[in-house]
Order: sequence, then C-alpha cells, then structure tokens
Amino acid sequence: MFVILLSYKKPLAEVERYLAAHREYLDRHYAEGVFLCSGPQNPRTGGVILCRAADRAAVEALTCEDPFRIHGVADYEVVEFSPTKHLPGFGAFL
Repeated sequence: MFVILLSYKKPLAEVERYLAAHREYLDRHYAEGVFLCSGPQNPRTGGVILCRAADRAAVEALTCEDPFRIHGVADYEVVEFSPTKHLPGFGAFL
C-alpha cells in the first residue's frame, strides 16, 4: 500500500488550470482499482492519494502520468507502508 503526497509548487491559480485533467487521471486509476481514496490537503497546499500497487516503481510510473506532474505544478513523495490493522471490510482493498 502506498500514500502519494502531492505538494503544490505553483500558485493555486496555476494548479486550477490542470484540475480537470488531474481529476480525469484520478478517475482512470479509480476505474482500474489502483486508487482507493484521494483529496486535497487542508490547508490546500497539495493532495493525498491512497494507492495499491505491486511496487514503488509502479507507483512512480503512475505519478508520471499525472497532469500536475507533467505541467510541473506539484512535487510527489511516495510512502510505502504495510497495513497491519484496519476496519472490518477494508481488507478487500488490500
């Protein structure tokens, strides 16, 4: 399991220009069952994506498809973790 942390490096107005394309990118990976949840940070300085993938290389490759990365509006940090406890029912996502 991976957490992808996005940090905006451009003004919010620049981020907004690519928001629709970023959401389409998210939708594609939700449809594939790769992304489990996502949303903006509070305050809005970036975003967070919870992702399941085979390995870090696969996640890094996914981030290269994000319009935010393509257009240089966000930096990415990938954190891998091993869920050992979770709510009942969440195991279906592991």
